[in-house]
Parts: sequence; C-alpha cells; structure tokens
Amino acid sequence: MSSSAQAVSRDDAAGSTKGPAGVIYIKERYFTMLKKDLILRNPLRVMGHENDDILESGQFGAVLARAGVGKTAFLVQLSLNALLRGKNVLHISLTDPVNKVSLWYKEVFNLIAEQYQVHQINQVWDSVLPHRFIMTFRVEGFSVPKLQERLADLTEQNIFTPQMIIVDGFPFDEAVHQSLKEFKNMVAEQGMHSWFTVRTHRHQEPEADGTPLQLAHVSDLFEVAIQLLPEGKEIHVKALKGGDSFSKQLDLRLDPSTMLLTNQS
Repeated sequence: MSSSAQAVSRDDAAGSTKGPAGVIYIKERYFTMLKKDLILRNPLRVMGHENDDILESGQFGAVLARAGVGKTAFLVQLSLNALLRGKNVLHISLTDPVNKVSLWYKEVFNLIAEQYQVHQINQVWDSVLPHRFIMTFRVEGFSVPKLQERLADLTEQNIFTPQMIIVDGFPFDEAVHQSLKEFKNMVAEQGMHSWFTVRTHRHQEPEADGTPLQLAHVSDLFEVAIQLLPEGKEIHVKALKGGDSFSKQLDLRLDPSTMLLTNQS
C-alpha cells in the first residue's frame, strides 16, 4: 500500500475527513456501498448469488421471447448487475447502432435508480461506464473469426478485456450450430460466459419438453435458458433449462410499463 493510501486509511480510522485525500476516500467508499445496495435489491439475486454470475466460465445462457416482449431489457439488467460488480461486459448488437444500445442502458439504469430512490445517480453511472463496451455487426457480416479479430485488437492494446458477452439479434436458424460451437469454444478458452437473445414466434408450437423450436436444435450448447411469457397484463420469467438453484423459487416478472424486473415472492 502506498504512503498516501496509508495516510488516508489512518485519517479515516481516526474519523477525520480533512484534506482532499480523505474526502475522495469517503466518496469512493460511499459509491461502493451504494453499488452494493443496488446489487442486493436486484431481483436477479434469486437467480444467482449477489457476488457470483448465473453462468460459469465457458457457459451459454439464452433469453427467449417474442418480438417486443423484453429480451433486450432483460439482458441489459443482467449486464448492469455485472457492471455494478466491476465486471467487464461486451454488448454485441446485430440489429441496433451503438447510440441506440447506449440509450437502452441509460434509460434502464435511470428507471432502476428512480425505483430505488438512488441519489448521485450520475456519479454511479460514470463509475460503471468504463466496464462496458458496445460492439455492432451487420447480421450477415458477423462470424466468430471476425469477432475474435476485433477482440484481439481490444485486448492486445489494453483497451478492453470482457468477462461477459451479450449477443443481441443472433439469428437462430438451422445452420447456426457450428458457429455457436466455435463461439462457445472461444468463450471457454478466454474464461468468459455469454448470453444470447432468441426470438420466438407465436404461431410455432414448442417441442414436447416445452423448448421453443429456435433453441431446440442448439439446446445442447446452452446451460441456462429463460423464457419471457406474456400472461394477461404481466410478463412472467420462466426457467426453461438449467439453473437448478433458482428454478424452483423463480417468481420474477417484467413490469410491462418499465420492463424492469420485479420479485413476486
């Protein structure tokens, strides 16, 4: 520990807040406590411990729903929970430009702050931004080799090294198994985990075990699958696969007006 850090610690232990170093230390501690409070209040805690991820290194998770039901909002909340814990999140969008994805994050974060009456929201927001990186591709131009190339550019220059990857808009057609397998190998080799949105369709019946057709042919690659199901005026969050530690007690909803998660239990 540096001498300046030791001095700050001694001042704090003595209850002194004199000097700029002491003030900075107290502010940092306050924001750390504020982030922890947001994590503890997050309904996602029923899906994983507050200090752990739902997925382990090398694992895949899927969020399935029809268009407009809340897949992106759900994943943004997963991402924000990781960002508040200091994890680096790479958000890959195959459908929206960077500014639109960034707006999603800002709007969801502001709604969370409003719901929990969080003050100093701008400072907290500024503290999580360095842990997020948004990358966009055209659907037809996306491939694992291209992603590896762009990731190498980021990591080799010490710009950004992700621990979690979100992929929004990946086409789950019948020919994607090999691409997803390559993606999974890359994630495992680099000690990351990844979440995908999967668009389902109202007119298609699921498999006998309830798995939507879009996931059925690649289900072997996914450890966790979560489905968002509109029922009346509510959007239910249902565990389709994996997550034995949370599936029995999972009783989450998405508020249709804000798309924020709420815990009904």
